[in-house]
Amino acid sequence: MASVKVFGSPTSAEVARVLTCLFEKEIEFQLIRVDTYKGPKRLPEYLKLQPFGQALTFEDGKMTLVDSRAICRHLAEKYVEQGNKDLLGSGTLERASIEQWLQTEAQNFDQPSSALVFNLAFAPLLGLVPDEEVIERSKKKLGQVLDIYEQRLDETKYLAGDKFTLADLSHLPNTQRLVSNKECRSLFMARKNVLKWWEAISRRASWKRVVEMQQEPPHIV
Repeated sequence: MASVKVFGSPTSAEVARVLTCLFEKEIEFQLIRVDTYKGPKRLPEYLKLQPFGQALTFEDGKMTLVDSRAICRHLAEKYVEQGNKDLLGSGTLERASIEQWLQTEAQNFDQPSSALVFNLAFAPLLGLVPDEEVIERSKKKLGQVLDIYEQRLDETKYLAGDKFTLADLSHLPNTQRLVSNKECRSLFMARKNVLKWWEAISRRASWKRVVEMQQEPPHIV
């Protein structure tokens, strides 16, 4: 049995990020599907690890982590000679550039994109009324972030250079949701460099496998 275990649902952005990294690194793992929205129906084994029921729990042997970006860094470092060797770069300068764009994703891209995903994709499913003020504010903020990306991607194929890295991978889950939404699609389509970048990263076999997993019916627990 695989020593690497992932507890969560592929529809979660956090889980999808980690699954993509695992596929990129060609690491054998076991996915224990947990529906974030099922509350008391969550697996007892999962609740023992995370009593507050976070969207993601990751085990690698005796190590337990819950932050998707930290998990991806861990995988890229521990399994450096396996699968895609470029995810964290091969030198100090490459690593610094990747970390810079990872921070940009976490601090600038994630908040407005997550707010949009929640209000446009998940709120209706939960019977909640989307917050139009938050939607408009988030679209404006995300547009400003994508303007910076547009300039950067005029110089390089990917955010941290000419290789696909964790900096790009980390954007996949939320961007997929937004590009699939008619209200947000234009934020990406209207910026030619951003669009070209998105088409390149979303074509990766690792991400296509995750999208397939997201479309599978949830398991009854």
